[in-house]
Amino acid sequence: MKTLILATLLRALTPLFISFALYMFFRGHDKPGGGFIAGLIASIPFMLHAMVFGYERTRQVFRVKPTILAALGLLMALLSGFFAVLKGEPYLTSAWVTQELPLVGKIGTPIFFDFGVLLVVFGVVLQITFLLTEE
Repeated sequence: MKTLILATLLRALTPLFISFALYMFFRGHDKPGGGFIAGLIASIPFMLHAMVFGYERTRQVFRVKPTILAALGLLMALLSGFFAVLKGEPYLTSAWVTQELPLVGKIGTPIFFDFGVLLVVFGVVLQITFLLTEE
C-alpha cells in the first residue's frame, strides 16, 4: 500500500510522534500521561511504516526484536521497586531526588518504572503489528 503521500507524511510525522511521546513520558511521572500512553504514541510511526512499506522493510529499519524490548521493560519496571527495599521500605515505594530538573520536574524511581512500562507497551504493540503484517 505504498503511496508517495503516505510515505512523505510518515517521514514528516515520525519525529513529531516521537517528540510527543517523550513529552508525555516526562510529564506523566508527575501528572497525567506516563509510560503507557508514551509507548502507544511512540509505536504509531512504526505501525504506519509497516502498513505503508510492508513488514520486511520495517524489520530492516527496526532491527531490535520487539519481544526483547518488552522483556527489558518488564525487568526495568520490576527492578525499579528494589530501590525502596534496599532502604528498608516496602517494595515499589517511591524515592525522589530533592533537586528538580528543568522541563522534567522531580526525578525518582517512578520514572524508571514508567520507562519500563513504555518499553513493554512499545514492544508488545510492535510485535502485534509485525505478526499482523507479516506474510
